[in-house]
Amino acid sequence: MDGGLAACRSAKRFCNPKKNSWRDFSWAGSGNVILIISISLNLEFYICVCYSGGMKVAIFLGSKSDSETMKKAATVLKEFGVEYKAFVISAHRAGDLLVKTVKQVEADGAEVIIAGAGLSAALPGVIASRTTLPVVGVPLECVTPGMSNGLAGVDSLLSIVQMPPQIPVATVGINSAKNAAYLALQILSIKYPEIKEKLIAFRAKLTADAESAASQGFDF
Repeated sequence: MDGGLAACRSAKRFCNPKKNSWRDFSWAGSGNVILIISISLNLEFYICVCYSGGMKVAIFLGSKSDSETMKKAATVLKEFGVEYKAFVISAHRAGDLLVKTVKQVEADGAEVIIAGAGLSAALPGVIASRTTLPVVGVPLECVTPGMSNGLAGVDSLLSIVQMPPQIPVATVGINSAKNAAYLALQILSIKYPEIKEKLIAFRAKLTADAESAASQGFDF
């Protein structure tokens, strides 16, 4: 809980604008909950409840053959220090297990779900139909060595992006598992200031690198 407590204390400035000369008292509760009470010399106080640590993102893929692409999402989450769990479950072959697992990751504290699938690509939509958590869909090109088994991923793209009204799936580009993770981080950053700060620093580095490369000119 030490790292989570540090993050919560950092986040406290959003609910305690008078943070100077205040004293904090912290309690670590169950379910990754940390309670911070800030008390001033005049006995004014702010109470902050922070949720820290534990799995925040669940990654689903319909087949082990999708793992090479989907692990790129896991790599991004690791770089930002965000915990995740990954599951290989087919929406067509193991529907009951999928529903059970979605409910379990909800209970375990997941706040965003990333789901990648190819061909008819039912997985992200089925998950979205069984949870109110935001679901980010990754259309995958279904391939065997040297050839595509589908329509170069356009089939899965249309399957995922064309969800019916009221059951949306946020859809990224074909095989864009990295972007799915970055979108998940942006969603989480609304609640977690430590993730927002990392994203701001990440974007600043992207800008600095691009400006540095541009200033050196280009040789055809």
